[in-house]
Amino acid sequence: MYLGIDVGTSSVKAVLTDDDRLVGQGSAPLSVERPLPLWSEQDADSWWRATVEAVRALSEKDRRSVKGIGLSGQMHGATLLDSADKPLRPAILWNDGRSEDECAELEKLEPRSREITGNLAMPGFTAPKLLWVKHHEPDVFQRTETVLLPKDYVRLKLTGEKASDMSDAAGTLWLDVGKRDWSDAMLKATDLKRSNMPRLFEGNAPTGKLRAEAADELGIPRVVVAGGGGDNAASAAGLGVVAPGQAFLSLGTSGVLFVVTDKFRPNPAKAAHAFCHCLPQRWHQMSVILTAAAALDWVTQLTGSKHVVDTVAAAEARGLRADSPIYLPYLSGERTPHNDPCARGVFFGLTAETTGADLAHAVLEGVALAFADGKDALIESGGTIGDVSVTGGGARLPYWGRILASAIDHPLTYREGGEVGAAFGAARLGRLAVTGENPDKVCVAPKVTHVVQPEAALREQMALRRPLFVRLYQNLKGSFREFAR
Repeated sequence: MYLGIDVGTSSVKAVLTDDDRLVGQGSAPLSVERPLPLWSEQDADSWWRATVEAVRALSEKDRRSVKGIGLSGQMHGATLLDSADKPLRPAILWNDGRSEDECAELEKLEPRSREITGNLAMPGFTAPKLLWVKHHEPDVFQRTETVLLPKDYVRLKLTGEKASDMSDAAGTLWLDVGKRDWSDAMLKATDLKRSNMPRLFEGNAPTGKLRAEAADELGIPRVVVAGGGGDNAASAAGLGVVAPGQAFLSLGTSGVLFVVTDKFRPNPAKAAHAFCHCLPQRWHQMSVILTAAAALDWVTQLTGSKHVVDTVAAAEARGLRADSPIYLPYLSGERTPHNDPCARGVFFGLTAETTGADLAHAVLEGVALAFADGKDALIESGGTIGDVSVTGGGARLPYWGRILASAIDHPLTYREGGEVGAAFGAARLGRLAVTGENPDKVCVAPKVTHVVQPEAALREQMALRRPLFVRLYQNLKGSFREFAR
């Protein structure tokens, strides 16, 4: 048995695999605090409590057979620890937008930032968050001894080791992504040193063994814990997306289009991400929508539907028409290609005849059109997109798949267990850390259940509507900034 733990934004998920078969899964919820506009925070110790709950929801007999553990988790979260390894404040999350000014400051302090990291400085990344803390909470900054990412704080609880993997570290803006090592220049720009950072490992490498106390609390043996990966890189390992051109589209709280590249291929001008993969000597590109399936949850609540399945059924029955409203899906800001933390969700074209089903359809289409923007940003930087697998909770909604395939004009491949995503990939990384097997032999694609092709009618309708979708953002971006201030 191998255990995969995914420290997400809304929950911690734990899965058990046996000979690469999913044999058990558990989860425990997490809550996000938004005390001020643009802020998004989480209690770091809640990750550990939820991890214990999720793991102990698995069969006790199976837990006793675990041979290795892999970790994955939400990226970018700034977890600041004191000299006793205690959190100094709530962790600042990936969808927190308070540090926009610090992004400009960071790139001024280190003019080679984009060259070193391959990425545009964005409020979602970790380094600008530390500059914000330095300016606004100087006492906290002075007491900060270590900065960890969310899954790596759970690793500290598991093993007592301060370690991270290349894929997650690439999202901090402190990593020289091409060299796969911390950048002293980027650390200096935030008044930090290597001693404030965890040690770096590849995702399939062992980083330590479970502490006796943690093993007792979880009810598993004292086994090896792998480096693991950021949630998207780990999902790629689970979906067999490990060779250049292979890709996946993730429909979770956020939305991601992830493409493996043959080398480090940055495109910071379009806010596309260029990160390390969680396997050695591999990289990937990524476009990100900060609100994807979460927007569908929101419109379900807004319209009074009982479940997202009912919301999508109503939208499908209503269909897409020439006068359907258009939706900008920026409830938590926007990342690729505009990098605008002030952007907000907008319905355009409402009339007295607009129904709840129209709003739901607009959300499905708006997220799909945002993915089309992201796809263009990746192709522009030299990426080649081949087979695209679908993962995340939104993968359970067939009609959304039809809309998405038509919007990006690319077939979508659905696979067994695709909705499990990152936790399954983490379990594979745990196996690799124990066995030392060839990653290409272990990280294979699960069985295809079906393929969704673009539909001519939907593709043509959205192609006609997309220019207005793009113009709406451009026309409103000044108003977004004024509203956020």
